[in-house]
Amino acid sequence: MTGLPAQPTASVQPAVPAQFQTFLAFDFGLKRTGVASGNRMLRTASPQATIKAEGDARFAQVAERIKEWQPDALVIGVPYHPDGASHENTQRALKFGRQLRGRFGLQVFEVDERYSTTEAIASGAKDADAASACIILEQFLRNLP
Repeated sequence: MTGLPAQPTASVQPAVPAQFQTFLAFDFGLKRTGVASGNRMLRTASPQATIKAEGDARFAQVAERIKEWQPDALVIGVPYHPDGASHENTQRALKFGRQLRGRFGLQVFEVDERYSTTEAIASGAKDADAASACIILEQFLRNLP
């Protein structure tokens, strides 16, 4: 025992294949899900209309976005407490990611989204959910080789 605090168990992210160039990102919420699109070459993200639906209605709207944008992969924000501990919404976001993978057959990458909504609100975003999805996607894109 080292006396160090326990770190959250992080899932090991697969490498992002070089041919993956376009991405759709989601900031999952129970009532609203922020959406952003972006690409690897520019390493920028653009907000899209927030999905204001739950359950199957949410997935119908996700399907429309995937059809429209034809992304190579998806990115989801996974929330944690400031100390890195998981909570109910962490599990909900991870489940959403599994559902996306299962329903659409696309690879899903996870990004630690701590403070993304706070940052979006502080920047004066009109749609904090879409702005948060942009922050999540830009963080993901910045970390690509």
